[in-house]
Amino acid sequence: MFDTVVIATDGSGSAERAVEAALDLAARFDATVHGLYVVDTGEVETTPEEVREALERALATTGGRALSFILEAADAEADEELVTAVREGDPADEICMYAAEHDADVIVSGTRGRHGEHGFLLGSVAEELVREAPMPVLTVRQLEGEPNPEREDV
Repeated sequence: MFDTVVIATDGSGSAERAVEAALDLAARFDATVHGLYVVDTGEVETTPEEVREALERALATTGGRALSFILEAADAEADEELVTAVREGDPADEICMYAAEHDADVIVSGTRGRHGEHGFLLGSVAEELVREAPMPVLTVRQLEGEPNPEREDV
């Protein structure tokens, strides 16, 4: 039923739960897993120029950590084939394009990431994926009371 699973991650707490769910799904169907992090160029472009370079470094670090989490979690499962990738652009658009390019059967995403005005509800990227993706999208919410490190310092 599922041959290719794309995990869209931003490194948030709900994305970590989505990784666990996606790896479990992939293991059940012996599917290939693609971990994808998208550097939001819109966020970078709207940042004041004097801090833009620091933001780009921070986003690259976050992406590296997010993909490392997937690699470590997949290593614990050790059954799935795993591919990781970093893209730049609008996150929802890039995730949809990547999933289509790799003939994904499902996209798995957390629902409460770090960005967007609707982040307190579903998450602007997750919401757009659900509306726009040409394949099914499995959203995994962050549990009540579960820490979200990205929001603790806000």
